[in-house]
Amino acid sequence: MKQIYLDNAATTRVDDEVVKIMLPYFTEKYGNASSTHFIGQEAKNALEKSRKIIAKAIGAKIQEIIFTSGGTEANNMTLKGLFFANYPEKNHIITTKIEHDCILNTCKWLERLGAQITYLDVNEDGLINLKQLEESITSKTIVVSVIHGNNEIGTIQDLEAIGKICKKKGTLLHTDACQSFTKTLLNVKKQNLDLVTLNSHKIHGPKGVGALYIKEGIKLIPLFHGGGHERKMRSGTENVSSIVGFAKAVEVAKKKDVEKMIKLRDKLIDGVLKIPNTRLNGSRNKRLCNNVNISFNNVEGESIGGYLETFGICTSTGSACASHSLETSHVLKSIGLMPVQANSSIRMSISKYTTEEEIDYVLKVLPGIIEKLRRMSPIK
Repeated sequence: MKQIYLDNAATTRVDDEVVKIMLPYFTEKYGNASSTHFIGQEAKNALEKSRKIIAKAIGAKIQEIIFTSGGTEANNMTLKGLFFANYPEKNHIITTKIEHDCILNTCKWLERLGAQITYLDVNEDGLINLKQLEESITSKTIVVSVIHGNNEIGTIQDLEAIGKICKKKGTLLHTDACQSFTKTLLNVKKQNLDLVTLNSHKIHGPKGVGALYIKEGIKLIPLFHGGGHERKMRSGTENVSSIVGFAKAVEVAKKKDVEKMIKLRDKLIDGVLKIPNTRLNGSRNKRLCNNVNISFNNVEGESIGGYLETFGICTSTGSACASHSLETSHVLKSIGLMPVQANSSIRMSISKYTTEEEIDYVLKVLPGIIEKLRRMSPIK
């Protein structure tokens, strides 16, 4: 049976070059980066070289990059760290209704501690209203947190325009760029970004490692207290092997890979939309290069995914982080889909390893699956 992996928004295959560069740090260069002997300093040098690579990729200073265990930790560090550093003088946070669960659940938790949260609406493409954003910022606003490329529908927000508003209003701007990093423009100076969440396993690096860009001069209260690692912002022995792999994944990310993914994405979208009574979720033009999210009316998304799997095709009905939940996607509800439409949706996300032959195969088997499921469906 064929094996076609179209769930790259959940995680990606680790690049061979990444695996190769990581291996010595398990058995040869295994020192603790905080140790003063030569083996420890070898690890420290690798750590700082990796920090430099990642900082350069987003136009940041080396000392502005803090390594974390991934995007969830970096997002929690941002919102909780800023809230605890500014409360009670400031207690207001602005975010959107289509953020990743780790942002939304952090906001809900902070509300219990006295935070005031504004959740911005989005239009049918998943884009925020810039006027609503500007009108929502007050003297009590600590930070605006807007996801760059949405993990479910792929919509890319205009960070440059958002950044100009935040700068004019004198408030901080944070973006969760886990899905967008290396796939579209991300530059902290050009887009007036104060904090940026990054991770590794969405870009063919290892799982369990990420980073947070914190603009020099911004004060956060750390989540973890210990030996003062990562400039006293994130205590805990650094995961050197994974950090080295993360940096290598950034290095091997190429523009030609993005161009290839755009081509395959558009072919997949055009082919799937030939199936009657379907719709693309998210913006067609302002869209991540690897994301395709489609609603097939009158069919359960879970059933579509199950049938595709019998053909060796792996897809998703939404965010892998919430796959255990049977609730309708908050992202799809926010762009105006009725529950029956939202629950008929699947996400197919490609990578640099996806081939045109694989896309052709999906387009060959999918119409028959939809036709069969619609015949069986009680929803007409």
